Amino acid sequence: MENDVTTRSSCCSCTPQENASQCSCGTSSAVPAIRTTDSTITAANRLDHFLARWGVRRGDHRVEPGLYRLGNATPESPVFASANYTLSFDALRSALAGVDAYILVLDTKGINVWCAAGKGTFGTEELVRRIALTGLPFVVSHKKIIVPQLGAPGVSWPEVLRKSGFSVEYGPVRARDLPEYLKTHKATPAMRRVDFPFWDRVVLTPVEFVHVALPAIIIAAVLWFIAGPASGLAALAAVIAGTVLFPALLPMIPTRDFSTKGLILGVLIAIPFAVSFGSVPELPGWASALAAMTPLLLIPAVTAYLGLNFTGCTTFTSRTGVKREIFRYVPVMALMAGAGVIAGIVLGAGRLMGVI
Repeated sequence: MENDVTTRSSCCSCTPQENASQCSCGTSSAVPAIRTTDSTITAANRLDHFLARWGVRRGDHRVEPGLYRLGNATPESPVFASANYTLSFDALRSALAGVDAYILVLDTKGINVWCAAGKGTFGTEELVRRIALTGLPFVVSHKKIIVPQLGAPGVSWPEVLRKSGFSVEYGPVRARDLPEYLKTHKATPAMRRVDFPFWDRVVLTPVEFVHVALPAIIIAAVLWFIAGPASGLAALAAVIAGTVLFPALLPMIPTRDFSTKGLILGVLIAIPFAVSFGSVPELPGWASALAAMTPLLLIPAVTAYLGLNFTGCTTFTSRTGVKREIFRYVPVMALMAGAGVIAGIVLGAGRLMGVI
C-alpha cells in the first residue's frame, strides 16, 4: 500500500478545524495532506492480518487517520468512510479495485467498524471532525459520504448533515458488495442482510483463545501436578470449549442466551471427566460424588463466561441484552465456580489427610 502525500490549497486562511464547511474568506492556505493508496493486498498486509487475527501486537494494526486517494480520484469521485483498523481499511480498498475514490479514515483507535460504532469511536462526532480536519469540502465537489452499514449504530445522519453539510449514504454490510452497489447506489436485501456464517465465526477464535491461553496453561500445569493429568486436561478442555467450540457451534446450541449456550456446552464437555473422576474404585462414596461434581460445576462456569464474552464479536447482540445476561447469569457462574473450587479443595485436603 502506498502512502504518498499531496497537499491542496483551501479557499481561505481559516483552518479546517475552525470552520471547514462554512469558510468564506478569500486568502489561500494549505489543508491537511492527502495520502494515496491502492487496492493491492501485499504479503506484508497478509502477515499483518494474520498477526491481528492471533492478537499479536494488537494495538499496532492500524492506519493513520486522514484522507486517502484511491486510483485517479477527482472532485466528483465518491468518498467512503472507514475505521483505521488495518483489516477494515484493507477490506475496503481491496474491494474498490478499479474504482477511483477517496477513503476517509476515522480514528477508531485501531478497532473495526462494528465494534467502534458500538463504542462511539466510529461515530457522528469523529466523522464530522475528520471531515473538517482533512478539508474534505475543498477536495470534492459533492456533499455525500458513504458509510458502511455496520457503522450505522454510531452515526446519526441528520447530525452529520447539520454539522458538516455532508449527507450520509449507508452502503452495504460487506465491502465486497460495493462494486455492484455503486452501479445504482441501491442495496439489495442480500446486501443489507447481516450474516454470521461459520467461517466468520471461526476466524475470530484464535484471538479469543490467545487472550486466555497463558492463564489457562498455568492453571492446567498446576492441576496436572496437584491432581493428575486428567485435571489439567479438563482445564484446557474448558477453555478450548469456550473460545473455539462455542463460536463454531453457536447456532447449533439451543437457547437464545449466550450464557445458557455456554452452560449447555460446558456440561457436555464435563460429562466424560465427571464419569472418569467419579468412577475411581479406591474412592469412598462421598469422595466419588465430589470428584464427579467438580468438573460439572467448574467447566460449565468457565465455558459460559467465555461464551458471554463472545457477544462482543457478534453482529446481532445488543448492549441491553448483554447487560441483562451479565446481571442474570454471572452470579450463577460465580456460585458454580466457587462450589467447584470448594469441592476440589475438600478432595485435596482429604488426600493430604489420608482420608481418601
